[in-house]
Amino acid sequence: MARDQGRLGEVAAIETTMAAALQKLEAMRERAAQPFTVHLGMPDFRRNAGRSSAEPETPPTAAGPL
Repeated sequence: MARDQGRLGEVAAIETTMAAALQKLEAMRERAAQPFTVHLGMPDFRRNAGRSSAEPETPPTAAGPL
């Protein structure tokens, strides 16, 4: 319709938008087809080493009179 009415700028913009959308869809399909893993890291047990779960943590002490 835009081409019939001589709106070539609109036609070019629509064609550019369509090409970009098709490129994005292709990139998404390629990405979805690839296997991936998520590295969650290892838990750090060093700060709790030597404590048993039955021992309560000692609360911090105040640094002066109240």
